[in-house]
Formats: sequence, structure tokens, C-alpha cells
Amino acid sequence: MKAKSSSKFWCVLTLFSLVGQIAWVVENMYLNVFIYKMFRATPGDIATMVSASAIAATLTTILIGALSDKIGKRKIFICGGYILWGISIFAFVFIRTDVINALFPAAVSAAAVGANLVIIFDCIMTFFGSSANDAAFNAWLTDNTESSKRGAAEGVNAMMPLVSILVVFGGFMAFNLDNPSSWVTIFTIIGAVVTLIGIIGIFIIDDEKTVKQGENYWGNVFHGFLPKTVKQNKSLYMYLLAFTVFNISIQIFMPYLIIYYEKSLQMANYVFIMAPAIILASIVTFFWGKVYDKKGIKFSSFTAIIWLIVGYIILYLFKNQALVFVGSLFMMCGYLSGMTVFGAKIRDLIPTGKAGMFQGIRIFSQVLIPGIVGPYIGKVVLKNAETIANNDGTTSFLPNENVFLASLIVIVLTFIMIAFFTKGDFEKQNV
Repeated sequence: MKAKSSSKFWCVLTLFSLVGQIAWVVENMYLNVFIYKMFRATPGDIATMVSASAIAATLTTILIGALSDKIGKRKIFICGGYILWGISIFAFVFIRTDVINALFPAAVSAAAVGANLVIIFDCIMTFFGSSANDAAFNAWLTDNTESSKRGAAEGVNAMMPLVSILVVFGGFMAFNLDNPSSWVTIFTIIGAVVTLIGIIGIFIIDDEKTVKQGENYWGNVFHGFLPKTVKQNKSLYMYLLAFTVFNISIQIFMPYLIIYYEKSLQMANYVFIMAPAIILASIVTFFWGKVYDKKGIKFSSFTAIIWLIVGYIILYLFKNQALVFVGSLFMMCGYLSGMTVFGAKIRDLIPTGKAGMFQGIRIFSQVLIPGIVGPYIGKVVLKNAETIANNDGTTSFLPNENVFLASLIVIVLTFIMIAFFTKGDFEKQNV
């Protein structure tokens, strides 16, 4: 892979993917815990936060992705975005009840104000994160990988969410997440690391070969949504549709996963149980990109979805810690392997030189629609969930296993779609 396979390329891919995913783990998994523990969030609050963030991520990726194509540079958006992303994460340090009471002394409920502030700041953080990672970094990765090796690169990129979960789980073990001061330390550390990586990127990212698109900027913005574009790239949009359904399945349970482990299953040591599963799933994901390169989309996607189905069934039926570990292992292997093969296939089908303007469409499938539909389904499923009383007199809901049943139903639809898309010569007829 010549320069595109150089040690510098793999260094940038690993470093920026890992740190970006650490920041996303804090947002996608632990920000839900933060708003739940600090401000007694309801399923509606969590669904609103996830949906608002999904909308912010999508709009940002569409606008910034097209702009990076128009300018012909990704580096400025990656580095500048990571720096501002880190600063916005640090800003959560100031969302505390003592600060809220000082700033809003007339507020009836500091918890309600705090929950709303978290949602607003989450959207701000998402703007910078999506500019840097979803729009610019992912476009840079598409620009700098060859088709024959794309699965391998995507395998590294897709395993980073699991590695980042392991890093965050391990790092958060030392903190009492019921203590506001712990969150101050967490947001300070994560914010500083993300900002530092943005600064380092100035010196290590090569950006000279990006294809500059000369069209009108707004033409670039709406390019991926035009009927003629869809007609010219039928296979791409078919797989984006399947990717959408796949991610809806994930977003039904993911916002509640840690709360389910800790509160519903009373797994105070869930980090020790999950760590081996995360390590094993990371290894599988790393190699699964190479399986895609050799076997193609049909075998690699079917296998990933079957793993996910097995994981859902086990997590729905059993609450024993050993079986929860097994179910979580299958679930994470299926989730990240699926992300790998869908990501690689979609990158393969994106027209050369137009990676930036197609990132918005990818985010529609990966973030926006799943981020709205998935949590809404989860909210409906948990409508009558059990509640517990907190020490301060408030109550909190307990997520239950029904979120995995709902996720199972949706992922079966993905399996059916892939079976249809890969039947006969479908791809050859519609590329």
C-alpha cells in the first residue's frame, strides 16, 4: 500500500481512531450514566439527549464533510476539531448542582436544569466531535486506503470502540461515579487528552493528496441526497439502508447497557466481567476486516449478525454473571464485526474524490435515524419499567431485558435485507 500503508498512516489511524472513540464512549455510554446519577434522568431525558446529539452529528457531518471536499483539505478540520472537542468535553466540569444553584437560585429543580444543560452541552460537544471525527477523519481514512486493503484498515478502525470501552472501563474503576468530584476529574482528563491529540495531529497528519471538489458548496452538501446520485449508486444506498436498521438495533439497548449491568443486575464488578469479553471481541474485530477482504460482504456480515443474535438471546434469557459474560461477548463481537464489514463495504462503494460529501449520508445511517428511532423504541419498551427510590427521595427507573428482545427483532430484519441484497448478481447489476 505504498505511502497509504506507511507506519505514519497506521499511527494516525490508530491514535485518532482510539482517542476519538474514547471521547465517543464517554458521550454514548457514560454521559447517560452521568445524567442518570447526577440529575435523576428519566428514559425520556436519555432518549431526548441521544436524539438531539444524533441530529447535531448528522447536520455537522453533512456541512463539514462537504466543506472539507470543497476546500480540498481534511487536516485543518481534524486537528482544529479535536482541539475544540477536548475543550467542550472539559466544559462539563461546570455542570454540577452547586454551580447550578449558584447561577440559577430561583430554579425549582437543579436536577431538571442540570439535565437540560447536559443535553445542550452534549450537542455542542457533538458538533466539534463530528466535525473532527465523523466528517474529516473518516473522509481522510477513505481517501487514504486502497480498496484491496480497506477491510484491514476498517478492522483497526472498528475495533477501537471496544478498545476504548476497555480503556474507559479500566480508567473509571478508580472513581465513585455517584460522587460529583469524580466526574470533574473524568471530564478534565478526557478533555485534556483529546485536545493534546489534536495538537499532535498538526505534526503527523499528511493531507497533500486530498482531491479538491470545485463544485458549488451547497451542491456538495446536497449531492448525496439527490435522486440522480441514488440512481447512480444503488448498491451504496441499499447497504446504507441495511446499516441503518443494524444501528437501530444497537441503539435500542446501548444507552442503557451500563445502567442495566450496574443497577438492574447488581453487578458492582461489571468491569471485571466485561474486560475479558471486550479484549476477546477486540481481537475478533481486528481480524474480521481481513475476513471481509477475502470472503466478501455476504459471509462476513451474516456471521456478524448471527453472533449478535446469539448475544441478544442470551442477554434476554439469562441474568447469571457467567452467561451475561458469554452473551456480552457474542453481542460485542457481532456489533463491532458488523460495523467493520458495513463500514468497509460503504467505503468501497463511495465514488472516488467525494468521500467528504458522502459522510453525511453515512451518518444518517449510523447516527441520525438510529439515534432517534432506537432510543424511542427503548423508551417505549421501558415505559413500565421498575423504579427504585434514591437516598435523596427521588426515584430512578431500572432498565430490563426487554431492550434486548426489541433489538433482536430489529436485527433479524437486517439479516433478511442482506440475504436479499447479496442474492444472485444483485451487486453486479446495481453498482
